[in-house]
Amino acid sequence: MMQNLYSQTELANSTIYPWQQTVWNMLTQRFPDIGHGLLFYGKQGCGKHAFVEHFVAWLLCQNKQAEGACGQCGSCQWLKSDTHPNYVAISTDEDNKKANAQIKIEKIRELLPFVQQTVDGWRVVVIQPAEALNIASANALLKTLEEPGERVVIILVAEHFLKLPATIRSRLQRYALDRIEQDQASQYLQQQAAELDAEKIQLFLNLANGMPLQAMTLREQAWISRRQEFMQDWLSLVQQKNTPIRYATKWSKELNFAELQYLLEYLLSDLICVKLKQPVKNIDLDFTQLNDFYDLETLFQIYAELQQSKRKIEQNVQTNLVIDQMFVLLMNVCTSQ
Repeated sequence: MMQNLYSQTELANSTIYPWQQTVWNMLTQRFPDIGHGLLFYGKQGCGKHAFVEHFVAWLLCQNKQAEGACGQCGSCQWLKSDTHPNYVAISTDEDNKKANAQIKIEKIRELLPFVQQTVDGWRVVVIQPAEALNIASANALLKTLEEPGERVVIILVAEHFLKLPATIRSRLQRYALDRIEQDQASQYLQQQAAELDAEKIQLFLNLANGMPLQAMTLREQAWISRRQEFMQDWLSLVQQKNTPIRYATKWSKELNFAELQYLLEYLLSDLICVKLKQPVKNIDLDFTQLNDFYDLETLFQIYAELQQSKRKIEQNVQTNLVIDQMFVLLMNVCTSQ
């Protein structure tokens, strides 16, 4: 089932995010003529999952309000207890949440009785992440989309909707939820984190690809405050060309692998931007000295190795060995000096 369904109070009091208002108005004003297949998509941190939860509650609510579900009717009570008979959520298996996890065809086939039955009220199916549909499950879904029952809405949620087969995309009404103006994103951060000055707001939005909710998440990450220290150690490593294991050991103790991976990924991306004479995201850091030690080909190689390291971890290679190899790679560079 979908995670984090609203409680009764949340159903009554929650609102959608400001940048989602246009899509919300369009859907609610057109209802019930909204089509039976909908695709909501957007970058991480745009609030697409919260929007879908809000919209599902509204669709099923027996006493719809302009701003959302009433939170009081029988439908809202069922949704609160995660026992709504007219709602089905499909995702990857709970025990298989890896990046390459797939939604199996059996889960889609099981939808057929649900979408074809005759019941009171609307029925809603949510499939997320939609990119996890494999060829077989996507083909099975295609048949369901072509012959849905009455008052059935099938909702797909995706971060990268172009990964969906064109046959599926062509049968869905598509709504982008990550079209967020810079001023709108900045204003949201100002309201939610008053302690941030304009430069910090810009920094976090840069790192979050302009997505306000992702920016809010990033500001709480431990590695954010360690970027300058990491840069200093990295510079010492390439200048002295020794003791990579010492730095690897230090940072494997300071940050977990995921945090270290994010940190290095952002810094490598900015170094590549410097080489390409593009703006950097870490606007509070100076990449001038590090830049002198790398050529573009080497930076791309290191970035590719970093992506490969994620797969090694998934294959249960020891984390400390992966981190050791990464710091050795950072030290053995081609110099352009």
